[in-house]
Amino acid sequence: MSDTAGKTLTVAAVLCGVCSVLVAGAVVVLKPKQIINADLDFKKNVLMSAGLLKPGTDINEAFQQVEPVVINLETGAIAEGIDPKIFDQSKADKNPDYVESIPKNEDLAGIKRRAKLQKVYLVKKDGVLDQIVLHVYGKGLWSTMKGFLSLDKDAITVRGFNFYSHAETPGLGGEVDNPKWIAQWPGKKVYTEELTPAIDVIKGNVDPGMVNAENKIDGLSGATLTSVGVENTFRYWLSEDGYAKFLTNVRNGVIQ
Repeated sequence: MSDTAGKTLTVAAVLCGVCSVLVAGAVVVLKPKQIINADLDFKKNVLMSAGLLKPGTDINEAFQQVEPVVINLETGAIAEGIDPKIFDQSKADKNPDYVESIPKNEDLAGIKRRAKLQKVYLVKKDGVLDQIVLHVYGKGLWSTMKGFLSLDKDAITVRGFNFYSHAETPGLGGEVDNPKWIAQWPGKKVYTEELTPAIDVIKGNVDPGMVNAENKIDGLSGATLTSVGVENTFRYWLSEDGYAKFLTNVRNGVIQ
């Protein structure tokens, strides 16, 4: 090997080493900021679903009216001995002690498994329960759609919702995060009078005069499978396998 080639390789190796150190250093230095930003983004989406995010809102200040709790889906009760401040839902979703497989014929949301412990958010107004924010997720056409559904204290009426993560087709299924489509949800009823999950994403537009219009949502044009995915996601998470027992406890005043 010539001296020139050797020097070139040496310079390249040194340059790679320096770049590696700089990149690693940047990751270490920026990680705390990334954690803070991720936390703010999470809080923002919870507040958005509850209609509490206005222009100029201080996210941390507004979130003070939100009380996170961890519930057991099997009982609908608040889980004992678990601090919601340190409970990590993403870790719980992978913990074999908590995760349960969903039989295929019951897996409306197409998620295959779910943790029996779930963090939910109680929005208080002057110390009194005003809204309940639930985390929901399910399969669309191309992706797992993740969002927050906010219900009134009656645990039936939608106050708001938003999908914060999905990879559906832009202009078609991707309209699940279009503010105009989302604006029709507040005021809808997620259960029938018999408390059966009732969200129905129909083809076309909802006529206010049609039967059970309060349970119906306009379909997404050209995105039938995404529309079905949205409907099935809500029907699963509002069923007895999802949040139904917890919401019954809310309606009965067991959880306030």
